[in-house]
Amino acid sequence: MDSPHGAAVTAENLGLKGPRGWAFRGVTFSAGPGSLIAVEGPSGSGRTCLLLALTGRMRSTEGHAETGGLRLPRRAAAVRRVAALGPVPGVSELDPAFTVAEHLRERALLQRRYDGSLRALLRPRRERAATARARIDAALDAAGLDPATLPKAERTSVRDLERLEALRLSLALALIGRPALIAVDDADLKLSDTERAEAWELLRSLAADGTTVLAVCSEAPEGAVTVRTDAPETAQRSSSTDTTDAAEPADPTDDEGTADAFAETGRS
Repeated sequence: MDSPHGAAVTAENLGLKGPRGWAFRGVTFSAGPGSLIAVEGPSGSGRTCLLLALTGRMRSTEGHAETGGLRLPRRAAAVRRVAALGPVPGVSELDPAFTVAEHLRERALLQRRYDGSLRALLRPRRERAATARARIDAALDAAGLDPATLPKAERTSVRDLERLEALRLSLALALIGRPALIAVDDADLKLSDTERAEAWELLRSLAADGTTVLAVCSEAPEGAVTVRTDAPETAQRSSSTDTTDAAEPADPTDDEGTADAFAETGRS
């Protein structure tokens, strides 16, 4: 699947404090475009909050970060346009009552409605349908999901999918928008050793195709840019050489009015 050049992601002393104290603090790392970034740590250590902060969905309270050269938290709205969410419980979950086809159709329609050009919207219906189908097929191929192998093909309900199949569907939905970065929460949760290896191989393949992947996990795989959230001063550990320095800060007058907590909820 053709994908855009991935987004570089950097953070310097990034922290987020809520009513109950610090969710995470002291996060510093640098990852180049097309990196596989693993946010590692035990449950409750602020991993999901960090993922949401780096994708413009939560507002950090200390330090700064940049995603795709866009400074956070100031440019959070712009970051949300280039960073898509895969599965994130409570934020971008699949609807268990929907079928695979319904999810794909809904995402394609939303993509055309909100991201399509006026010229694209004025094209004949048959041409628009063919374009949407081609984009869906490319996303499914990149996510490694063949609907023909499912119990009822595209009519299979989400509740009947295995966890790895659901992960692939979530990633396919995110890929329909051709994002520069995809974020995945609990990438290795409740997976067997074999399934975990398949999941990481899938995420590596997306990164290799040029899309930066940010994945929360309990144990990072080899070769990933690894960030821990349970240390007093979280630091980068990486066996990858594909890192980059932070980009120039965004224009300090360019404030897009990010929210104090979740800036976006529901399907993303």
